Amino acid sequence: MYNMKNSNVTFLNPLYFTLLGVPGLESVQHWIGIPFCIMILLALMGNCTILSVIWRDPSLHQPMYLLLAIFPSMFFLAGIPGLASAHTWISLPFFSMFFMAVTGNCLLLFLIFIDHNLHQPMFFFLSMLSFVDLVLSLSTLPKMLTIFWFDATAISFHACLIQMFFIHAFSAMESGVLVAMALDRYVAICNPLRYSSILTPVVIAQIGGLVVFRGIGLTISFPSLARRLPYCRSHVIAYTYCEHMAVVKLACGDTTVDNINAFIVALFLGVGDVAFIAYSYGRILQTVLNFPSREARVKAGSTCTAHVVVILFFYMPGFLSVIMQRFGPSTASAAKVIFANLYLLFPPALNPIIYGVKTKQIRDRLLMILNPKQIDPT
Repeated sequence: MYNMKNSNVTFLNPLYFTLLGVPGLESVQHWIGIPFCIMILLALMGNCTILSVIWRDPSLHQPMYLLLAIFPSMFFLAGIPGLASAHTWISLPFFSMFFMAVTGNCLLLFLIFIDHNLHQPMFFFLSMLSFVDLVLSLSTLPKMLTIFWFDATAISFHACLIQMFFIHAFSAMESGVLVAMALDRYVAICNPLRYSSILTPVVIAQIGGLVVFRGIGLTISFPSLARRLPYCRSHVIAYTYCEHMAVVKLACGDTTVDNINAFIVALFLGVGDVAFIAYSYGRILQTVLNFPSREARVKAGSTCTAHVVVILFFYMPGFLSVIMQRFGPSTASAAKVIFANLYLLFPPALNPIIYGVKTKQIRDRLLMILNPKQIDPT
């Protein structure tokens, strides 16, 4: 029989555990307890005050404040300030743009994927643009529509930061793709004999990788810096999405670093990319005007028209949005929010239509799918 008395092994479950506190600091644990006591008092008093104020004031008996009483780490997207009663009607054009963006960009990606004749640098860049537009639409429109239709304004703090990153990173990527497409048109028109040797598949892949890493590198600091800030003021974001500066303005700490960082990124993208695109098209225009035949000038100009229109639709609302954000009233207005939305919604919705109408290869391929009996695909 096993001798339990001589064994050092205990088979019984212990009735008590002993918590050691802070190992090595047993002699000063009374002093260490003071800041912890202060923090628990602040937590209890602060949250009890919020609960008491919301409970006693009937005007605060609204979903936003009731959720705040339960989940203090949430933000609330206000939609379009001053137009809350018209949200249902406003949602109709936004839903139309969302449908156009998703359908059009998926169709463009499908056409480029199945048609090997479209596996050329220009269409590879176009497929990058369609993918970026698709992600931008899916990052903004679904939440926006739930605000308009169901008044579902609540968004968790971390979900807000994730949305902020996707919106700004893919906006930066779209600007990078437009730069790459300007480079493509510059090489095709100004140096056509070396087009295939310059824009090889390897070079295109490298440009695509650079666009992605540049977009992430420039904007990863937005949610990272915003996450460190204390938010002890209003939790209401007067936008339909988590716009970076709109979130930062809710912070009660020092936001100097955030403001400088956002200004540098906007300057780099807005001035740097636009300057490169303007230079590329200036050289293209100079080359086209020197073409001997009118037919050649018209053909070259036609290939660039779609890209120029896309550039205008992307950058013009963006510039207006930045100007209103920086120099407009400190409080969000309906015009400011609408321009910010157009900056994100117009390009994804219109790009497939513009390229579908102006690009003959895509138009012909689509007609062949819709009418398989068509004989002449050119």
